[in-house]
Amino acid sequence: MINYYEILGIAHDSTAQEIKKSFRKRAKEIHPDVRPDNDRGSEEEMRLLLAAYEVLSDIEKRDEYDRALHAFIRVRGFDYREFLRRRADDPLSQSKLIFHDLLANHQEEAVELYERLTAGRGFELELYLSREDYMDCAFLLAEVFEARRRYNEAYELYLKLYYYECDKPYFHHFIDEVIDRLRTLLCFKMLPGLEPGDAISRLKEMMKLDFSRKDNAFFCKKLAEVYVTLGQQQAALHYLQKGLQLDRKLSGVKKLMERIGCPVCLDNP
Repeated sequence: MINYYEILGIAHDSTAQEIKKSFRKRAKEIHPDVRPDNDRGSEEEMRLLLAAYEVLSDIEKRDEYDRALHAFIRVRGFDYREFLRRRADDPLSQSKLIFHDLLANHQEEAVELYERLTAGRGFELELYLSREDYMDCAFLLAEVFEARRRYNEAYELYLKLYYYECDKPYFHHFIDEVIDRLRTLLCFKMLPGLEPGDAISRLKEMMKLDFSRKDNAFFCKKLAEVYVTLGQQQAALHYLQKGLQLDRKLSGVKKLMERIGCPVCLDNP
């Protein structure tokens, strides 16, 4: 596999400006008009130089090329992980190391590095990975946090993934799993440990998202349950009625009505 970084004479973490500068410099050196005594060789070098510049100057093409190059290097025995670990002062390399470790089942190291980097000011993983890699990486991180019962961290990552997907689809059918995990995390794992005010805010946040009517009905019922614990029966009744308007087959209504203390039949809300 041709190493375009070597063709341009640049490092793997070179910026777009450095790539352009090196391309112009190399182009002047090998242009056939400058070296007429070796036209065929110069033309081939120029062709490779143009190909390298075309790929590395395009963010998406460069990201795809980097993955292919890294895979090729690893096959030849290059320790890619150690290469990234040695570049501790480079946020791009460290971001790639987090993703690499998650894929390679080094979860402990990945989480530790992620937390150390995000503890500092200004670091955001999505700034250093391609959009697709970030989404994959964030999903893997969320899974690790969820497995370790760090539900708030997992929830925030899943929520960010949902917004990313709405902005520009990538996960496609996987987004259903993200939605399911958001709903399960909030309603069955997080709510018991949240203060009523926080629980209400989270549930209302969920209702602003483009979930199904059935999902929103379920959130309404959960809101009603929280308001009951606060002794706000009128608010509880309001959200229970709203939930039934969205889903007439909403379960658990009878018991909740008893808790609200309202004898009114809600068959026709």
